[in-house]
Amino acid sequence: MSSSDEGAEGARPAEPDDDGTGRADRSQDGISGQIPDESDARAGREPQEHVLQRTGLARLSRRAGFVVLGIVGFALLGFALAYLFTPIPSAQNGAKAEGSIFYYADGKSVIAKQGTNRVVVPIAQVPQAVRTAVISAENRSFYNDPGVSLTGTTRALWSTVSGDQVQGGSTITQQMVRNYYSGLSQERTVFRKLKEIMVSLKVGREKNKDWILQQYLNTIYFGRNAYGIQAAAKAYYNTDVTKLTPEQGAYLAAAIQMPSYFADPYDGRRAPAEQRWRYVIDGMVRLGAIKASDAAAMKFPVPPQQKHTDVLKGQVGYMMDAAKKELEARGWAEDEVNRGGLKIVTTFDKKLMDSAAKAVRTNVPRDTPQKVLTGLVSINPDNGEVVAFYGGRDYLQRQLNSSFDSYAQAGSGFKPYVLAAALNDGKSLYTTVNGSSPQTFNGTDIHNDNDASYGMVDLITATQRSINTAYINLGREIGLDKVTVMAEKLGIPDKQLTANGANTSPTFPLGTVSVSPVQQASAFATFAAGGVHHKPHVIKSIARPGAKPEKVTEAGVQAFDKDVAADATYALTKVVEGGTGTAAQLYDREVAGKTGTTDKGRAIWFNGFIPQMATSVGIFRTDNKPLEIPGYSIYGGVLPAQIWRTYMADATRNLPVKNFPGPSDATAAPSYGPPVSTPTTHAPSPTTPPPPTPTEQPTTEPEPVPSEPPPSMPTVEPSPPSGTTEPRARLGRAPSTEPRSGRAAQSS
Repeated sequence: MSSSDEGAEGARPAEPDDDGTGRADRSQDGISGQIPDESDARAGREPQEHVLQRTGLARLSRRAGFVVLGIVGFALLGFALAYLFTPIPSAQNGAKAEGSIFYYADGKSVIAKQGTNRVVVPIAQVPQAVRTAVISAENRSFYNDPGVSLTGTTRALWSTVSGDQVQGGSTITQQMVRNYYSGLSQERTVFRKLKEIMVSLKVGREKNKDWILQQYLNTIYFGRNAYGIQAAAKAYYNTDVTKLTPEQGAYLAAAIQMPSYFADPYDGRRAPAEQRWRYVIDGMVRLGAIKASDAAAMKFPVPPQQKHTDVLKGQVGYMMDAAKKELEARGWAEDEVNRGGLKIVTTFDKKLMDSAAKAVRTNVPRDTPQKVLTGLVSINPDNGEVVAFYGGRDYLQRQLNSSFDSYAQAGSGFKPYVLAAALNDGKSLYTTVNGSSPQTFNGTDIHNDNDASYGMVDLITATQRSINTAYINLGREIGLDKVTVMAEKLGIPDKQLTANGANTSPTFPLGTVSVSPVQQASAFATFAAGGVHHKPHVIKSIARPGAKPEKVTEAGVQAFDKDVAADATYALTKVVEGGTGTAAQLYDREVAGKTGTTDKGRAIWFNGFIPQMATSVGIFRTDNKPLEIPGYSIYGGVLPAQIWRTYMADATRNLPVKNFPGPSDATAAPSYGPPVSTPTTHAPSPTTPPPPTPTEQPTTEPEPVPSEPPPSMPTVEPSPPSGTTEPRARLGRAPSTEPRSGRAAQSS
């Protein structure tokens, strides 16, 4: 058969269902959706359409399931990786920061606290009822949860994503993590919240619950500037945490959520505060911390009203400022002081600080101009410790310390340094110098007060009567360079002594340099200490938490030998016995000292000492104008000496009486006796009748304004001073022979 025949034979007519394209519908093979015939139904077989629908849905379900499983798996993997690679951070500095406490010299009486108000305590010191109160207020499932709350965290995450305010819901662990660890700020972001969750889970797994609760109680803020439960107990109830009652503990626990309401729960704040407190009490009952009957009997423990007083008021601010400056100078960073929890014991004696303030307040008239400053510093000669000082009327009104940061010309209070230099150079108390008046130095006439001319006088008389020309001659004989060196040994910085060539002027021995009260007290303490100088300091010891105190001492330096100290002291006792400083006499013991008055009364001083204590009192103005003090003549032997005596009478009340050693050459020196009322036999009769009181002639220039840095001296040589008279004041009041106009006497 031919091929053509084979093709004809194989051909057949198109089926009715043929679409005319030569492609028959192959629905009969079950692949397409042919309508089932009645025979299928009769045979009990499921229609093919239903089978196909069920098969499609299953396929979609499987696909959806795979997607969900993928998402869940990816999420779990991401969570696992996040958990694995999120370390527990180190504790942030502020979490454990404690403010440092400054104490008086006894180490017990608190001056003030500096920095964060927190005192860290172990969990064992917190009563169980107080712990339960906090758990009741913040996280009742604390001991059972893994460190996070699923519902609370979900709510917080949704609020963050949606932009609504984040609601509460963090567990105690989460709050602790946020406050304790670094890198977990209070910023409201999803990333921060997720990191917080990871760290909380890790901490909950790796740390025990009591440790977590301890960190929480020591870091959380309670209001009233109190961080931690111990500070809160003090701030609200002025008690120790160990003595908190259950209702007080519930009050502090309730304050965590709304500290401003509980800090001052008065007026409209009381109702919501009490409602929150009652919620905490009810929780304590449910947790088994207290009985329901006890809870029903509890009353809302309203704390004493918060006192809004500034701790730096009065002298406190001056003490804190002086102590912090010394700490900084000794290398203690301010941040460590604010956050290191240091125990800083100062040298300040509380009773003596009170006595210093009292002495100034009771003697300086209330209507004294505000620009008139008074400084008082008292130093222990044996170690240089500043035991007391007066910084000003009130630190809140004026922060510049009158005793440490203010400067004025020393006047004749500088002459003992010249005397020490002369004695150290081989002179004796009976060396004579020319005290005649007037005398010409570098072409300038120098006069004693009232132009009194004493002729040749020994150094005792020159000191007792504060004879200016005698001291200028003494300085010229030994050399002003030696006076400069001696003053520097006594603690006066070289830059103050040499500013603008002040130490090259003939009037340098008369006290043309500016000094502070603490410098004067320190220098005079050297005489009391037998010639040993200790740098003044105000810090006694420093202790870090849990460590032994580091004691602070200043090594003594021998400025001059004890014989020089004894001889100079002998001359200075004559100033108080019968010279310009009689108003400083103490009734039960010897006193040595020296007055100081500058031209026109711009600054007045009394610097004195006993064997156990040296004290300087200086009065000057902020604007360098002449002083005017109602009811007082302006001399160092009047108001400054009177303040000195008032203070020292209190300071020595329980202090044993000690005598000075006396002059080194006792056979040649007269014994302590009645005040000398006439020039010594070494001096000829004055050419003019001497005044009834000794003279003291300060310089006119330069007159620096008391300020924080020591002021510079003028570039020109100071002009000759005009005389002022130091009255021999009666004890406790200005001398009746002096005018009470409030102005210093001027030279005639």
